[in-house]
Amino acid sequence: MPARAKKTSKSVVRRQKKLALLLPGHNEELIIATTIRSAIASGQQKRDIFVVDDNSSDKTRELAVALLGEQNVLSVERSGKALAVKKAIKHFEIEEHYQWLHIADADSIFSADYFRIYRKKLDHKKYAVAVGFVQSMRGNWISTYRALTYTFSQHVNRRIQSKLDMISVFPGPITCFRTDLLSKLDFEAKTATEDFDITLQVHRYELGKILYIPQAVNYTQDPQSFYDFCKQTQRWQRGFFQGVKKYRIGLGRQRIDVSLGFQMLQTIFFMFQVAILVPFAVWAMHDPMYVPVAVTADFLLNSLIAIWASVAIRRWNLLGALPYFYFLRWVEIGIYLWSGVEILILKRFEDEVKGWATEGRRYALDASALQDIS
Repeated sequence: MPARAKKTSKSVVRRQKKLALLLPGHNEELIIATTIRSAIASGQQKRDIFVVDDNSSDKTRELAVALLGEQNVLSVERSGKALAVKKAIKHFEIEEHYQWLHIADADSIFSADYFRIYRKKLDHKKYAVAVGFVQSMRGNWISTYRALTYTFSQHVNRRIQSKLDMISVFPGPITCFRTDLLSKLDFEAKTATEDFDITLQVHRYELGKILYIPQAVNYTQDPQSFYDFCKQTQRWQRGFFQGVKKYRIGLGRQRIDVSLGFQMLQTIFFMFQVAILVPFAVWAMHDPMYVPVAVTADFLLNSLIAIWASVAIRRWNLLGALPYFYFLRWVEIGIYLWSGVEILILKRFEDEVKGWATEGRRYALDASALQDIS
């Protein structure tokens, strides 16, 4: 009898499919059909694509059902992204039927061979999580700025983090989890950024190694207005400091403490340079020309980075972000510092954060636009 049970268990494992794709969304009618078609074109079978509709008031469910069938679409009462994902995993029995689950945003446009690349790279015996490369779609001035920062941070910073096994965030649109890991993750964490919270869970609980797949590129829609840019950045930074506080980042002895600690020290050192070091140099040398020299040197460095990034992704308009690069960077730094004060000192936003924060960021794409998203 035990031998028979063991044989049945092995047959179940053999029947597991390699990879499922889950698309959670709320009011995504402008883009959900395009995202599904993009996934299919990039190598994902239609039967392995699932949508969880978080109580949308538009045609999100209707469009998803038309492409995937009712059996692959779940509608839930308003839950927020993380809880909606948890409900979908249980409803579709993802853990039982698949080795890996890729969770992506509903505005994702996958590069031509995205899922084909993923399948070749995934190794469930060696890795627990895999992340691809997120890139900004072509768009307005904010998209150009984001493309520049995304390119440098992932081609340089994330490659270094990957080598040292200390990747600091699993971005929402490009992350794949080994399914036997799902039951160990808390998808109902009370933080503003569920992807960052889950990243810290994987590191803190030592759930396994992380694979970086830079060849798998996913294009995402960025805010179309300065207000939405600030709103999104604020949510990210509040979620960052919520995670830092919750998991006591910097006080542990894991690699993630080093990785995130270094990121925070970079910002502190930059502020030290601007607020103390540069004024002191001007005073000590009695030469106010030190300021324009320092600014020029920094601008030239950022220009070289912009040129390199333009070549790396063959997007020549990234140089156009230089005139307003410093403005947006200082806006981000200001939001970062104030978010730290809110969470760590004023102790605000300790309650559960729900919602999607995608209002105003979605726009429709037709088939011809997909040929030029990069």
